[in-house]
Amino acid sequence: MTLIKSISGIRGTIGGKPGDALTPFDIIKYTAAFGWYIRQTSGTRKIVIGRDARISGDMVRNLVAGTLQSIGIDVVDLGLSTTPTVEIAVPAELAGGGIIITASHNPFQWNALKLLNAQGEFINDLAGKEVLQMAETLPFDFAEIEQIGQISYDDTYLQKHIDKILKTELVDTEAIKNANFRIAIDAVNSTGGIFVPALLKALGVNIVYELNCEPNGRFAHNPEPLPENLKNLAALVQEKKANLGIAVDPDVDRLCFVMEDGQMFGEEYTLVAVADYVLQNQQGNSVSNLSSTRALHDVTMQHGGNYFAAAVGEVNVVTKMKEVKAIIGGEGNGGIIYPESHYGRDALIGIALFLTYLAKSGVPISTLRAGYPEYHMSKNKVDLNPNMNIDQLLIDVESLYQETPHSTIDGLKIDFEDSWVHLRKSNTEPIIRIYAEAPTPEAAKAVAQKIMDEVNKLAQN
Repeated sequence: MTLIKSISGIRGTIGGKPGDALTPFDIIKYTAAFGWYIRQTSGTRKIVIGRDARISGDMVRNLVAGTLQSIGIDVVDLGLSTTPTVEIAVPAELAGGGIIITASHNPFQWNALKLLNAQGEFINDLAGKEVLQMAETLPFDFAEIEQIGQISYDDTYLQKHIDKILKTELVDTEAIKNANFRIAIDAVNSTGGIFVPALLKALGVNIVYELNCEPNGRFAHNPEPLPENLKNLAALVQEKKANLGIAVDPDVDRLCFVMEDGQMFGEEYTLVAVADYVLQNQQGNSVSNLSSTRALHDVTMQHGGNYFAAAVGEVNVVTKMKEVKAIIGGEGNGGIIYPESHYGRDALIGIALFLTYLAKSGVPISTLRAGYPEYHMSKNKVDLNPNMNIDQLLIDVESLYQETPHSTIDGLKIDFEDSWVHLRKSNTEPIIRIYAEAPTPEAAKAVAQKIMDEVNKLAQN
């Protein structure tokens, strides 16, 4: 059983012993701590909650809502929702924060509490540490009978989210409608099965082939939208002669596409394509995390903007985007952050922008993909002795590349002329994750292997 406590939330497998998994005891403890933190820091006694469709969602929701009421907080419950929808609802409701009940791309045995501030953005490192400390000490009393919070239910945010997208300047519903797209979708039997078809209908897409769109939480495959998990969607695209396939993860903050020939567009290129469209129409900068493809840098520079890299993690990307006034950003896992909408990864705004671009381009999706710089990624890890000083090991690797452009804002990233390598230590295991990117799969594996050999040699010494 697993329980992972981080600044952005609490994630774990359902069942087991308290402290070892996401049990009712742990859900109550961390919800109470977050609720009290919101009361203290925002001066507001209102929190918005929403959940994906996983099997444990209703149970966790009951515990979360009841706990928040027990410390005097009013709850606005959106019911089955998406991460970006809750992010939009928090400031709209003038709430002090939000809790999204979802384990994102993790399998159905998992669930989690994702924690949002009053802006509907993930809480930062300092806030996360305060919440975790409060959960251990519980420095507060629960509310007496006349002070318990109230709960209200609001199912209007599906339409409010869609309406917000339709009003976005770069979303052209007329162009999408006139393109007469035939689209297949895979929503992995979560809330994307509600939200994506509704959005496509609002955008003027009349022919939609639905796969795994019943929001029953029984994921038909591993819910991470990776090529090996999307074979049935690829087959459906080819069978129906669809223009493209769309896949989202259970909480609809990650987005990837299948091309008309059944091949993957590549989740790293979701952000690249959307940024290409946005930057064609608006002058500005872009941001992604250090482990994302260099293609975003190339496209941004091509349009006269500047590219900036952030540490891995949505909150870090958002912070950097605000700092450099980026007009588009996100992460290479298919996460689109478009500030005109809100500062959070949002597959729905990503779909609308991408379909507008595809409609206006007048070319097949495979032709669009062929126009981008070709990069391939290799993802690896090095297992280390649990007693090893991994921070010192990364410093030792850095010393080998003092004359090569590199960054230490998040582990160690080394930028070679036509490739890069990113080394990050795990917070839960004695390992270093090593991501590499180069123009060919073979080159990416080679540069990764070179660094892995050096890490192993330094570790032995």
